[in-house]
Amino acid sequence: MAHISFEFSNGCETRCETLIDLLRERSLNYGGKVGYEFLETEKSITEKLTYQELDNRARKIAAALQDRALQGERVLLFYFPGIDYVSAFFGCLYAGAIAVPTYPPRRFRTLTQLQSIAANASAKLVLTTETIRSKFNEGLDNNRGRLSEIEWLATDVEISVTIDWHDPGVGADSLAFLQYTSGSTANPKGAMVSHRNILQNLELIYRGFGHSQDSKGVIWLPPYHDMGLVGGILQPLYGAFPVALMSPVAFFQNPLRWLKLISHCRGTTSGGPNFAYQLCVEKAKHKELAGLDLSSWEVAFNGAEPIRAETLRQFSETFAPYGFDPKAFYSCYGMAESTLIITGGQKDSPPVIRNWDKSSLEDGEAQPIGEDCAVGQASSLVSSGCSQMNHEVIVVDPETFCRCSSRKIGEIWISGTSVTQGYWNGPKKTEQTFRAYLADEPVDGLPSGSNGPFLRTGDLGFLDHDNELFVVGRLKDTIIIRGQKHYPLDIERTVGQSHCALRPWHGAAIAVDVNGVERLVVIQEVKRSLPKYLNVFEVTNAVRRIVMHQHQISPYAIVLIKNGSLPKTSSGKVKRYACRQDFLANRLVVVGDWAETPAVQSKFRNLKSEVETILKSISGNALPITG
Repeated sequence: MAHISFEFSNGCETRCETLIDLLRERSLNYGGKVGYEFLETEKSITEKLTYQELDNRARKIAAALQDRALQGERVLLFYFPGIDYVSAFFGCLYAGAIAVPTYPPRRFRTLTQLQSIAANASAKLVLTTETIRSKFNEGLDNNRGRLSEIEWLATDVEISVTIDWHDPGVGADSLAFLQYTSGSTANPKGAMVSHRNILQNLELIYRGFGHSQDSKGVIWLPPYHDMGLVGGILQPLYGAFPVALMSPVAFFQNPLRWLKLISHCRGTTSGGPNFAYQLCVEKAKHKELAGLDLSSWEVAFNGAEPIRAETLRQFSETFAPYGFDPKAFYSCYGMAESTLIITGGQKDSPPVIRNWDKSSLEDGEAQPIGEDCAVGQASSLVSSGCSQMNHEVIVVDPETFCRCSSRKIGEIWISGTSVTQGYWNGPKKTEQTFRAYLADEPVDGLPSGSNGPFLRTGDLGFLDHDNELFVVGRLKDTIIIRGQKHYPLDIERTVGQSHCALRPWHGAAIAVDVNGVERLVVIQEVKRSLPKYLNVFEVTNAVRRIVMHQHQISPYAIVLIKNGSLPKTSSGKVKRYACRQDFLANRLVVVGDWAETPAVQSKFRNLKSEVETILKSISGNALPITG
């Protein structure tokens, strides 16, 4: 698709074609203005950074990279959240290098994923801090991958350079960074984000959120994730408004710190995935909220995972007494492959929530249903908004590549100026994902548009008559049992509400092959505050009954796992493929389970493994034990 230009509305006095232009303009005209604050807790500011200070730091780091002739090369960022990370990111851009944000190293965490990213990106340098470099390099001795072959440069100590910084001369279509998505370890996928992609997506956010220089951001999201980087670090710079950054660790230790930080800083824009709001609701039941004031909060964005109507209702009811306005909720949809946002709601309007007949959703076509329907017959879905300017969102039959009619469920395809350039070092995956074309002409009654290319999102959803987008699941996650399609999200919702011992929205519904037949396996976390002895029979029986009643499926196995052990991405999405692999390999942290076939239960599988180990020690060969 040809690039479509539009005017930027963020108050820049000169037209900016790159993020370098943007920061230099902010440094020139707002140099003394504090752009970034980093807080360890909700009140203790540990670091501040003005636009001029950021410009100076970026130049210094960039000069070191230019001294090493790294323009156009990939540079990994290994940092904990904070000012050092922001400075290093812009240092890469100022050098014309391609930044590669990665999650910070964690104690005891395997290097496999980082090694895979480093190898895929053909990284030439790691930027980090001295503390991380010294501690992390200790683990490289027995892991001779890419990370042990390249230089590590600590940016928080004196950097020796022999040249002055010079403008790298990059343009709008030059790559700014690679955003690695939550793919498998063996096949990391780095979305190639150009300066044009990022600036135009920032404009979408700026207009959709109604930002101005009077806005104030409050962000706890990881800066190596697209929502944390684009929405939390780059959007405030784009709008020339300050942002208070808080460590994700501080958030997870106590989610209410997030809300207290909004109250303390008088934040106007903040948000996160749905689970963040749910955690606040759960914690608020046991915490003192005196003095909390959320009346300044204008945009409470919610995206990156399915948005739950029940969560929005509970959050509103819980925090309305503390000044929260439900109209602040802003539902949105996007992904790394589209830079960030693609669809969004209307600021100052409540989210669009509609009831649909559950059986019609399972049949692949959404039918509205009234509030007077039978219990369990309706499914309340929250709209992710409408497509933003210069972007097209369509729903397509994933088998025929024909456009779906209104309310027909299919794969979500998108096109527009924010769609990234493809996957780094992945031409085949790029062709499959970013180069999709419709096989037909537009359906009667639907707006006409280009036949391609489109980005295949892999998400399932539908557009209603008002062009509101409703996301219902993932294409690859769809469970088909006896010819009937079932969406994991629906089953997970049912299971989470089936017993008070279970943690809502912290489960996975997966399909496994049993003698050539697709069968349902339910994996579900239990609550942390349980009695010492969990009544496994009672809980699993409740799950079996309600799943059978509401979805007409008999589970093959139900696995109750430890609180916090469910595999998830950095943005909080359930990693169902990883759940499936962990179930098959008996790697789940099981606290209790039930299975139609006893041999599938963890106790039997553990015993089987122990016996095989003993036999191996006796005979030198593991003898297979059949169940």
